[in-house]
Amino acid sequence: MSSGAIAQPKSGSSEPTVVRYDFSERACHWTNGIAYTYLLLSGLALFTPYLYWVGTVLGGGATIRFLHPLVGLIYTGTILWMHSKWKSDMVAIPADKQWTANLKSYLENHDSAMPAQGRFNAGQKQFYWAMFYSAGILVITGLILWFPEKMPSNLHWLLPLTVFIHSATALVTVAAFIIHVYMSVWGTPGSSAGMVGGTVPASWARTHHRLWYEKITGRK
Repeated sequence: MSSGAIAQPKSGSSEPTVVRYDFSERACHWTNGIAYTYLLLSGLALFTPYLYWVGTVLGGGATIRFLHPLVGLIYTGTILWMHSKWKSDMVAIPADKQWTANLKSYLENHDSAMPAQGRFNAGQKQFYWAMFYSAGILVITGLILWFPEKMPSNLHWLLPLTVFIHSATALVTVAAFIIHVYMSVWGTPGSSAGMVGGTVPASWARTHHRLWYEKITGRK
């Protein structure tokens, strides 16, 4: 079932639901999430000796050194897959500025004070673009670090800088990832259900993404 379709009420419920994410979108998201989680854990193990025990849990130093760049390619592939599906939904709209200006109300769950939003709110768009551009930086610096011997000898001085850029960018994604998980699970109750089962209650869609709800249903 495509996203945006009206679904039948779930068993035991009289409220209609809306398809928030279709199967391919959810498959893309969870493949991306699993790949990122592995990269996060293995990357931290490679980043500091204090967390090297994480590498041991994941199979040992040699194993994570071999798998980390390969999983990185999978992660990059899912980012591009996701971009092909959601890029049009991630374009900024005038309401995004109003949403950002009312961020405090959003964090305090004062939904009535928030402007109507499209399929993704301004915060979700900011997270998306942060991860999208970070992925580009990570894959470029990661390829250099994967094959350092390919770097011309007169440019070897760039390798420490590449390590710094790769690490700093990864830490930016960690901060964004923590915020994303918090807001999905606890900050906006009901949000994660859409990514798990694909559907959300129509009332939830109207409250949190009214412009999108009105567009797909034709209702106010």
